[in-house]
Amino acid sequence: MQRKHSESCSILLCFSLLYLNTVWGCDQFGRFNMPSLFEQGDIMIGGIFPVFTTEITIFFLPCIISYLTISVMFCRFDWRAYRWIQVMIFSIEEINKDPAILPNISLGYRILDSCASPTNKINCFGVIGLLKLFRIVLVLLSQVSYFSTCACLSDRLKYPTFFRTAPSDFFQAKALAALVKRFGWQWIGVIQSDNDYGRNGILSFTEEVQKFGVCIAFVGKILRTYPMDKILNVVEMIKQSTVKVILAFVPEGDFYPLMSEIVKQNITGIQWIASESWITAPRPSTPEIYQAFGGTLGFVVQKMAIPNLQSFLTSISPYKDPSAAFVMDFWETVVGCRPFLPREHTGTKTTVKICTGNETLNSQHMFFKVSDLRVVYNVYNAVYAIAHALHQLPEQVRNNANKIHSTNNCLFFCQHFGDNVFFDKNGDPPAYYDIINWQLINGQVKHVTLGYFASVTNGAYELNIKDEDIVWRTGHMVPTSLCSNVCPVGTRKAHIKGKPICCFDCIPCADGTIANLTGATECTPCPKEYWSNDRKDKCILKTTEFLTYQEPMGIAVTVVSLLGASLSLATMMVFIRYRETPVIKASNSELSCFLLFSLLLCFLCPLTFIGRPTVWTCMLRHTAFGVTFALCISCVLGKTIVVVTAFKATFPGNNAATKFGPAQQRIIVCSCTVIQILICILWLKLNPPFPEMVFKYSHKKIVLECNPGSEAAFYAVLGYIGLLAVICLVLAFLARKLPDNFNEARFITFSMLIFCSVWITFIPAYISSLGKLTVAVETFAILSSAFGLLICIFAPKCYIIMIKPEKNTKKHVMGKI
Repeated sequence: MQRKHSESCSILLCFSLLYLNTVWGCDQFGRFNMPSLFEQGDIMIGGIFPVFTTEITIFFLPCIISYLTISVMFCRFDWRAYRWIQVMIFSIEEINKDPAILPNISLGYRILDSCASPTNKINCFGVIGLLKLFRIVLVLLSQVSYFSTCACLSDRLKYPTFFRTAPSDFFQAKALAALVKRFGWQWIGVIQSDNDYGRNGILSFTEEVQKFGVCIAFVGKILRTYPMDKILNVVEMIKQSTVKVILAFVPEGDFYPLMSEIVKQNITGIQWIASESWITAPRPSTPEIYQAFGGTLGFVVQKMAIPNLQSFLTSISPYKDPSAAFVMDFWETVVGCRPFLPREHTGTKTTVKICTGNETLNSQHMFFKVSDLRVVYNVYNAVYAIAHALHQLPEQVRNNANKIHSTNNCLFFCQHFGDNVFFDKNGDPPAYYDIINWQLINGQVKHVTLGYFASVTNGAYELNIKDEDIVWRTGHMVPTSLCSNVCPVGTRKAHIKGKPICCFDCIPCADGTIANLTGATECTPCPKEYWSNDRKDKCILKTTEFLTYQEPMGIAVTVVSLLGASLSLATMMVFIRYRETPVIKASNSELSCFLLFSLLLCFLCPLTFIGRPTVWTCMLRHTAFGVTFALCISCVLGKTIVVVTAFKATFPGNNAATKFGPAQQRIIVCSCTVIQILICILWLKLNPPFPEMVFKYSHKKIVLECNPGSEAAFYAVLGYIGLLAVICLVLAFLARKLPDNFNEARFITFSMLIFCSVWITFIPAYISSLGKLTVAVETFAILSSAFGLLICIFAPKCYIIMIKPEKNTKKHVMGKI
């Protein structure tokens, strides 16, 4: 049985039901009296191997109240450990025959059985195996372990003389973590042995996988000496969990009772990951166990074939030296009979089969298959490491064991069949593991090698695996193990309070943010000019909004503008055609034509508000509007002044009409217009209007509009036009009751009332409108005020000229009829 035995510091006494050729016990000093293999040499090397391993059988006996639980401990002969013993002897004999290593010095050995437990120190130079570390006197010996993998033993301060040829569990934890990362498992369970081996291994593994965001769903603890109720608790833990991948970092002896119970309860559908302590163990590698553990993946140490070993093993015979320790048990295990009976059983009936002496070893037994050796190779290297360390010491200090650990720190040697062996600063060899997959081939469980994990330079690691050749528990599809399904695109992870980070809800991204990868932890905001699509997985360009000629509002503004311009032009043509008639003469034909021309320009101004805003159109629309309306109101002001002066001229001695002739009228119009032009020039010079993308109105749209630049200049332009309009209104109101039938002051008063009303309501509407509605409000104000002037001032005149020509006389105009 393969057993990690570096964790415990107590010694487990085994009561064997097998026929041992030596009785075990303790002397008065508490030292073991156990069977051993001994060979004298100049330098002695000790070996400790778990030849007899413990098995626990639990009996439930009915009692008065409940059940009485009785645990009986047995020992079982482990032929694999016995092979390790023979490899140690083989290595020592091979070294003694090699003149290149320790010439003129012979190595001897003393080999003891540990019964799968840490063992007291023996008086030898070097020890192959593991001792009770806390009782070692460091100056006496060096230890080279072939099997102990606990990462805790790499602490050079605590264990300065400890070395090993098996890779540390620190590397195995990295290998297991790399395997978990490779296949994307994020929600896994863990079974550990409740000792240093399991605790340290899982601790290292957890530290590694947490770097990849992996969560441990549960940790089940087992031990071979645990009662059945504890094992059943772990089984229930597995059944209630949602994990589909479980790591078992447990020696085979501790794990086998749980494996049997899992098979018994038919718990399937779980992908098992194995530590190297049980992945290749023969006892669980059966078709029965395969029902629940088929497809298991795990790591084992590198395998190697040792030349000439098979012939050495086949030469073992109890008839050569019947007193040799363990050989009787070996013969009984491999051949099936016992050459001799112990003396205490002589003459009694026994169930043990006695050999006839003609039996031969079965070369097909697994004991003799040496082509794929793993732990055996570690034993072989451990012996050679001690021999090479001794060889490098000066002859006068070879018997001073307190220096060997410093020498071994730099030890490097090459096996005669080409394999390099060395230790790092912690006394550990480089890591190399084969990846093993349990597969059922021809009804037998096979440990198929599908890749490797190896440490390379600079602390990096290499994982190479043939994914397509793996037989999973789920078949040929890679199993998944997630607490929560991967969040699709357009959503993000939201941690569920009180649960591990691997358990989460998927929350849709907020508007304006996206997640274009599955499993996103955060949603990414879109750039300012973009917005998220409906699926929240892509940023799309926001739609731009401005008043266009194609939309209904733009078409309406265009039609009304052109209609107003056409009416202005037609009215101008009528006034030119009938300029000699009394109605035209009475309304001051020159100012009327100027006014109609300015109204024509006012009606064309809204066309600059349609289309994509640019630097030039933004400057043109505001300045053109300001100048044309200033020209328009200036003409109205001129006409109003003419009416007022004409009224005053009716009084005796008043010659105001003679002082306000055509030249003065032109000066009034030009000067009032020039003031507005100067305001616009300053506006364009200091802070002109410019096109702007406005995002505040809508998340999904970009409103393109003209920023006025200087709001003070914008309101100055409007205020100046309003000032002119108010002056016109006041003057026209004063002259509204002139006695003429055709008193133009009344029409100007009505037009100015409409003009002022429109622009007074424009200001709050302009401020409160959004987007292209702002443009619509402004164009509406321009068109409505222009139509108010055109209709109120010129419609009555056109009515008389075109429809009532009989009233187009001087007497009628002057009110004499």
